[in-house]
Amino acid sequence: MGREARRTITEPGAMRALAHPVRYEVLTHLMANGPATASQCARAVGDTPSNCSYHLRALAKAGLVAPVESGDGRERPWRALITGFSLPPDEEQATVVAAVAIQRDQRLLAEYLARRDRVPPRWRDAGQHGTYTLRLTPDELTELGERIDALIRPYIAATRDDAPGDAAQVHLFFHGFPGSPDDRTTAP
Repeated sequence: MGREARRTITEPGAMRALAHPVRYEVLTHLMANGPATASQCARAVGDTPSNCSYHLRALAKAGLVAPVESGDGRERPWRALITGFSLPPDEEQATVVAAVAIQRDQRLLAEYLARRDRVPPRWRDAGQHGTYTLRLTPDELTELGERIDALIRPYIAATRDDAPGDAAQVHLFFHGFPGSPDDRTTAP
């Protein structure tokens, strides 16, 4: 299995870099797919190569990506320096990054639903969607998130070297938060 390089991002510059939707897309593309040039990133995220080149440099300045040595002097691939990240929950900029991530999740789900009829039946049948209303304490919610993370971690694309030949990238997201403001969720 590949080496995991997950980190908690606390630097304001790195959080600002991730708060930009194109930069967030480019970084997640590099984390999931490995090194890529600005042109390859542009195709993957639907932007221009020159704009992606700019965003790659901004991500590099934030310490999230780095250029890869290339034998071809014309091509300049970039690689993610991390395989995943978390953000401190009490930082205002982290809320902005979370909003960018949620917008991306929603867009990817909408794109999947729009093409679902063209997805092979085996994959269509395997697709998951669930919504649950749970009754938890803050500690239980934290523990549940940690347990889900532990289940998912062996399958992370950036670090999984033992994937079967018929494996494909799957986008999985979940959110856990208080459902309604009441005395129990607004008290310290």
